[in-house]
Amino acid sequence: MFIVLLRYDAPLEQIDYALPDHRAWVEKQYEAGLFIASGRQRPRTGGVILTRPMPRGKLDALLATDPWVVQKLVKCEVIEFEATRTAAEVVMLNEAVLTT
Repeated sequence: MFIVLLRYDAPLEQIDYALPDHRAWVEKQYEAGLFIASGRQRPRTGGVILTRPMPRGKLDALLATDPWVVQKLVKCEVIEFEATRTAAEVVMLNEAVLTT
């Protein structure tokens, strides 16, 4: 699994201007079953995305299509981790991914 930290690298006015495109991109990833959770950081310095397990190369290619990344409005930090303990819902998500 991955945690993606998006750090704003542009003024909030530019971030907000591109927000509808970013939200549409995020929605596509949920529809594709790739994201588990996402949202703003507090204070508003960036965002966080929790992904389902996938190859790192696939994630990197996916992030490169985010309108915020394309427009160089954010920097991404990717943290890969192996969950050793999870809520039952997350275990079911992992098993579903491993069987597809």
